[in-house]
Amino acid sequence: MKKVTAIVRPEKLEPLKDALFAAKVTGMTVSQVQGCGSQHGWKEYYRGTEVLLNMIPKVKFELVVADERVEELVELICATAATGEVGDGKIFIFPVEEVVRIRTGERGEAAL
Repeated sequence: MKKVTAIVRPEKLEPLKDALFAAKVTGMTVSQVQGCGSQHGWKEYYRGTEVLLNMIPKVKFELVVADERVEELVELICATAATGEVGDGKIFIFPVEEVVRIRTGERGEAAL
């Protein structure tokens, strides 16, 4: 199993959520986050003082999926979230050692 974490633009929340549900993803966690990368933010003026705003709003999707679904979902996320501009986001993939469904005690892929 793998954990796929995708950080994307806020305007991609609904299209990506719909695409993942259409791909039969059984569950996901979505969080509103802030961060910076290549965009490095922008400058604004507050009461006559220049302020660098370098924490940009993003949306983080977290999915735990079977190993064989990872590449399919990475391609789906890229196709749905890409605009071609700096700031489209990143995808991180981590190994998952174990999953336990709290309600039933099921373990492994059966718990997904």
